[in-house]
Amino acid sequence: MKNIGAAAIVLGLACSAAAAAGDPNVMRRGTLENSRMSFQTRKQGHVAFLGGSITEMEGYRPMVCEMLRKRFPDANFTFTSAGISSTCSTTGAFRLKEDVLDKGPVDLLFIDFAVNDDQDAHHTRGECIRGMEGIVRRLRRHNPRADIVLVYFVNEHMMALYRKGETPLPIAAHEEVAAAYQLSSINLAKAVTARIDAGEFTWKTFGGVHPAPFGNRLATDMVGQLMDECWKGALPPGAAAKDYPMLAKPLDEANFGAGRFLDIKEAKVSEDWQVHVPAWAHLPGSKRDRFTKLPILETAKPGASLKIDFTGTAIGAYVLAGPDAGLVEAGIDGGPFRKVDLWHEFSAGLHYPRTVMFADTLAPGKHTLALKISADKNERSKGTAMRVMHFVVNDASP
Repeated sequence: MKNIGAAAIVLGLACSAAAAAGDPNVMRRGTLENSRMSFQTRKQGHVAFLGGSITEMEGYRPMVCEMLRKRFPDANFTFTSAGISSTCSTTGAFRLKEDVLDKGPVDLLFIDFAVNDDQDAHHTRGECIRGMEGIVRRLRRHNPRADIVLVYFVNEHMMALYRKGETPLPIAAHEEVAAAYQLSSINLAKAVTARIDAGEFTWKTFGGVHPAPFGNRLATDMVGQLMDECWKGALPPGAAAKDYPMLAKPLDEANFGAGRFLDIKEAKVSEDWQVHVPAWAHLPGSKRDRFTKLPILETAKPGASLKIDFTGTAIGAYVLAGPDAGLVEAGIDGGPFRKVDLWHEFSAGLHYPRTVMFADTLAPGKHTLALKISADKNERSKGTAMRVMHFVVNDASP
């Protein structure tokens, strides 16, 4: 860890003291007793972290892992890092199975999508709930005893809203899910805004959207306070883990609670498509290493078409949308086509990972997606390309 200087160390001590004194932005719901019993009694545990770049970076995640090791030195932990930069709760719901659940039953999951749902996806309230509730319901079906903590990081837009007395839309929506399912949450965004305004530290000291060690320590201290509150007493004799009840009526019946990837090879394509590793070196725009060796379903030719059969209530595509990202026309079951723009505001300089939905409120059952590349394009785009890593399907939302 970098030397953050004497002033930052003093501020860090102040943050720790404040956390120990109690923080209303640490919102305890439930007890986290199930995961505690795994760590303390069974002496093992699977802890996963799902989110965007803040989760992917070497920030609060490894700090929380180290804190858990110190709290339960005899436990054999498995830690799953499932942070992917730029991804939102929609993508999170569809990649949860492959990136987290396939690693084994999860005892404790930390979720961080507030910033990405805000500044990357620009989600509506409904989209925030559809993704986040889907993650929660899918995890709870996988392990009904799993504990979940939502962590809300912060950007300057969120701080500006708090200063006007407004709650940022993604945090308000995620809190609806947290309250409905009795999930604890850490509102770092609100805490940081208040403490900066009180003169305790600056946005620069905190580290910005991707926090510095100081900011990540603050987040970790708030997680630690939650653990202190939940685990302050001894486990009662004969304590046994219990299933959490599933909310009988979801907040959103169309939530992505059965989201999964659908292999690109399932598509029936015209001759203008290729499944290959693109010649990335010859494509303008930055690329992230995690994607450059993956087989991609790719075309850049207007009129290129495909069909894919699926069963479920929603269909979309997890794509890399770069400087040449195009427009696609999508139709379901022979119905009218509608245009979907693959371009993203960050596409100009980056092959940007995002999930685009073609339909998300279908009747349960078998359907067919027909898709073709439009000759039209976003005026900011330099081409008409589509590069698909996976199709995404919501089988059902029980």
